[in-house]
Amino acid sequence: MKKPKIGVLSLGCPRNLVDTEMILSRLYSKGYSITDIDKADIAILNTCAFIKEAKEESIEAILDLISLKKESKIKKLIVYGCLVERYKEKLITLLKDVDAFVGRISLNHQPKRIVLTPSHYAYVKINEGCINNCSFCIIPKIKLPLVSRTPESIIEEIRFLEKKGVKEINLVGQDTTLYGKDLFDSTSLVFLLKKILKETKSIPWIRLLYLYPNRITDELLQIIRKEERICKYIDLPLQHVNNRILKLMNRNITKDKITELIDKIRNTIPTVFIRTTFLVGFPTETDAEFEELLNFIKEFKFERLGTFIYSREEGTVAYNFKPQIHFRKKQTRFNIIMETQKAISEEINRSLLGRTLDVIIDEESDSFYLARTQYDAPEVDGLVFVKKKYPLEKGKLLKVKITDTLEYDLVGDPL
Repeated sequence: MKKPKIGVLSLGCPRNLVDTEMILSRLYSKGYSITDIDKADIAILNTCAFIKEAKEESIEAILDLISLKKESKIKKLIVYGCLVERYKEKLITLLKDVDAFVGRISLNHQPKRIVLTPSHYAYVKINEGCINNCSFCIIPKIKLPLVSRTPESIIEEIRFLEKKGVKEINLVGQDTTLYGKDLFDSTSLVFLLKKILKETKSIPWIRLLYLYPNRITDELLQIIRKEERICKYIDLPLQHVNNRILKLMNRNITKDKITELIDKIRNTIPTVFIRTTFLVGFPTETDAEFEELLNFIKEFKFERLGTFIYSREEGTVAYNFKPQIHFRKKQTRFNIIMETQKAISEEINRSLLGRTLDVIIDEESDSFYLARTQYDAPEVDGLVFVKKKYPLEKGKLLKVKITDTLEYDLVGDPL
């Protein structure tokens, strides 16, 4: 009997995307064929529920797929992931047309897996769960306790990706600096990096994402500095810098320690680009505390910066903090930071004018090839528009000379 065709839609972060790839890999190994949603018999939706906007997007996607089912364009609908883990009973009651709701999936990866990203880069999840317990974050409630994969399973997966021609590996987890804390004593993120570097040879870019500030060690900074294949890119979510707010957030760090860490990173890795994220509108945040954050951003001029508006999430400690900040004020603060960062980004980009940089080709457009430097993570950072002088394939690494700069992006000539 012919098995039904499976279509999938994955929402949320790269960690979710890896989970979706694992789901598809297991189904494919059992003989199911994978196709686009509009050609599928069974639709699978992997949801996100981190903040309000993510929940709304997930619900909207479920309703869209229910509509397809009612039109007989799909036969069955299965909803996975964080939204289900958080609201399963409510969803079962309210959404009768969904055939199954499934919450957590295991971290047991199949090394020979389906990859949904472009063929030249992939995400590899090295651990799951978080023990940081930030007061604004629901993740510890909807994810497993900390579980790290064995180094052997990670290496097996990366070797498979290497054979498929992947040129960039992005290591992900809720907190990658927690890697190995639940395993034997000698296992750590540095231990894993050394093993990856030793046992894989043809992957030129290895990128670390989601590094918790308190756990960035001198040893980690040294290996990033010394090893050419590790991208000089530190993904460092700081959230805030005011000491009172940091304490309320349960971040277990102070402004002085943050300043010390940034100075250490930049002194240890002179060519580093730091990406950070800040949260605006946290309950009780005063105008003065927001100004302190804004001035900090102006002073340290982060190469890459994202901002999130605080989302009041039931089940978190901060849910009951008072006073909550009015949405309009949160939106105003968000806009101010993003305008400030736009000017900083323009200044940093101008400093790259005339420089020669290594880039990886992501895709082709009508007039340019779209590429990234090692300082730009997929999907979240800027691009390099590479002029079409000769044919270039996806995944090609080459040198370009920067000939023009934009607010967040660069323009370059291939050499």
